[in-house]
Amino acid sequence: MRQTLDTVIAQSVRPALWVIVDDGSTDATPKILAEYAAQYDWIRIVTRTDRGKRAVGPGVIEAFYAGYETVDPNAYAYLCKLDLDLNLPVGYFEGLMQRMEADPRIATCSGKAYIHEHGALVNERHGDETSIGATKFYRVSGFLALGGFVREVMWDGIDGHRCRMRGWIACSWDAPELRFVHLRPMGSSQTGILTGRMRHGYGQYFMGTGFVYMLANALNRANEKPYVLGSLAMVWGWLKSALQGLPRYEEPGFRAFLRRYQWRALTVGKRRAVEELARPEQHAA
Repeated sequence: MRQTLDTVIAQSVRPALWVIVDDGSTDATPKILAEYAAQYDWIRIVTRTDRGKRAVGPGVIEAFYAGYETVDPNAYAYLCKLDLDLNLPVGYFEGLMQRMEADPRIATCSGKAYIHEHGALVNERHGDETSIGATKFYRVSGFLALGGFVREVMWDGIDGHRCRMRGWIACSWDAPELRFVHLRPMGSSQTGILTGRMRHGYGQYFMGTGFVYMLANALNRANEKPYVLGSLAMVWGWLKSALQGLPRYEEPGFRAFLRRYQWRALTVGKRRAVEELARPEQHAA
């Protein structure tokens, strides 16, 4: 947490306001946050009561909204949902804003996440067609037009597809000045990485991903730790959700749009499928 606090303070362009949500911490977090808030008047702390357990997916978004609801978003041009387990490069926010100013179609973006592994920095392998959930950087006008985040697992994938449905761009760049260090590996869980991968499978099911695309996605990640088992856990998470008949995301037209995109990605590749959706003629009235 101190690494994140220090790297945000060191940014070439600092946030006009940083609302940090203490989601019921029982360790030294409140004391540390109070220390920083006393030094910087643009840091505001919002404290929630302890729910008694760690929550991901909807719990993360509930915490985000606990802070967001204290702010008038119309007073700002950009907003960022930022995790407190990151080490950001000094020009991170400035670099994102420069890219968004250069292309008004970009609604949300991020840099790329890396983790420390065996003494080296390793890419977490996020697709270029998504902004990473740990640093969701948004144009406020786009965020408001979307109606915000979906309060469920896979919220950070659903929003990118919703942007593309409207002719906007969601993206991330693997530029040296935008590479940040994720201090806790993505897809992990307090009960183990396999639980995290099963949760990912459920999230794909909830979003509306078809089984063939889910299988292809799992096979693509079979060479990541935990080898093979992680991919099997993802597939089982999807299958278990389907067998239980769990509810799915129901925005009108969303699942049909998603399935068309996924089949196109399987046949011509994800990059080309995204580029096709970004063409202006795809969204002409």
